[in-house]
Amino acid sequence: MPKPLSRRRFVSSAGAAAGCLLSAMIVPRHVLGGPRNIPPSEKLNVAGVGVGGKGSEDLARLAHDNIVALCDVDSKYSADCLKRQIQHFPHAEKLFARAKHYTDYRVMLDRQKDIDAVLIATPDHTHAVITLAAMRAGKHVYTQKPLTHTVYEARLLAQAARECKVVTQMGIQGHSFEGIRLLTEWFQAGVLGEVREVDAWCSLSYYPWGHAGWSPKWSERPKETPPVPETLDWDLWIGPAPMRPYHRAYHPVSWRSWWDFGNGMMGDRGVHTFDPFYSALKLTAPTSVEATTCGNTAETHPLSSIVTFRFPARGGLPPVKVTWYEGTCPPRPAELEDGRQMPAEGGFFVKGSKATVMAGVYGDNPQIIPEAKMREIKLPAKTLPRIGVCHEEQWARACKGGQLGGAEFAYAGPLTEVCLLGNVAKRVDARLQWDAAAMKITNLAEANVLLRTEYRKGWSL
Repeated sequence: MPKPLSRRRFVSSAGAAAGCLLSAMIVPRHVLGGPRNIPPSEKLNVAGVGVGGKGSEDLARLAHDNIVALCDVDSKYSADCLKRQIQHFPHAEKLFARAKHYTDYRVMLDRQKDIDAVLIATPDHTHAVITLAAMRAGKHVYTQKPLTHTVYEARLLAQAARECKVVTQMGIQGHSFEGIRLLTEWFQAGVLGEVREVDAWCSLSYYPWGHAGWSPKWSERPKETPPVPETLDWDLWIGPAPMRPYHRAYHPVSWRSWWDFGNGMMGDRGVHTFDPFYSALKLTAPTSVEATTCGNTAETHPLSSIVTFRFPARGGLPPVKVTWYEGTCPPRPAELEDGRQMPAEGGFFVKGSKATVMAGVYGDNPQIIPEAKMREIKLPAKTLPRIGVCHEEQWARACKGGQLGGAEFAYAGPLTEVCLLGNVAKRVDARLQWDAAAMKITNLAEANVLLRTEYRKGWSL
């Protein structure tokens, strides 16, 4: 495989880096095997990479298409997850039955030429390499949130998606829900007035790290080196990350707790929760990000954190301060009635000069608070198109029609950058000034190294 990127290459501008990538991708479509034209009446041939956990559920929702390949580095865990989906979705047994099975996505892409699209739900640290390989092979892609593990990768994937001309989608299902549309319509109609502040939160935290029965010392990796299960290809699971011994504290499920593999709650719930107001308020890149944390370590995400993003004025709209509360909750707004509960686990408050909106994790059930004010206000007519199908099916339909995926990488890349900048601020526990055009932190030079990672030998974008 190509030589891994060096740290020296990172200090060059994002534009130059993206240009190097894209120039290498300007290859005739017939050489790469570009997307075929698929009539809406025909079924899409989909491959799944990372089909344990969320990946198996996403694939099961593509009931009207063909699942032609299933790829996972852990044959037992993925098989167990697929069986669970069959219990929840009776059609899934037939849907999965004819798929060919693979361990290595590279072998799958090389050998199986009938694949039209790839759904990727691996741990965060492998999103970029797999997604880029699929796009280079001319496949439409659906990649679970967060789009990438680093800011650098998010910028490059958004650029690559434009060049490859494939249909893309990030797995933020709330983007296809009713709530994001209602919030946008209310804001555009002036119901909220001028918005300058948003509080968003997830009261959950990835703690304890690892799994039940394992009690790590503060900031330390497990010392035990149990044998790798026979059904798991640990080298492929590690992928581009630095090699470390296998341990149940990392796989399955618990990888989100570790910086080398996941993005903690900011990359999990944060991307979901930012999506509705980031879109509705037409936010762009922040100019600064500031974090304070509790229990932060070099290995694992903090126990709790508060991250403040400052977004600039844009198109006649005022600047906006967004405060993210992780592992805790924001102050209770004065508008919220005594005894009324905030959304369970997380959500946001969009605070306008005329009204405040409260909504859940995915922008679900948006309401103007207090309830008496909700009853008084005449809400505008619904003007935005509704999706009518689940997020995964909306992407499949877009693939057949050559349309945007809704949460396409041109949108998902910048949204992911915002959330991952929050993680960078958490890791240094400081305020960062951000130059988005140069993809550079201007006031704390040493923090720039956290915008990307050094890939293990044999892996690169």
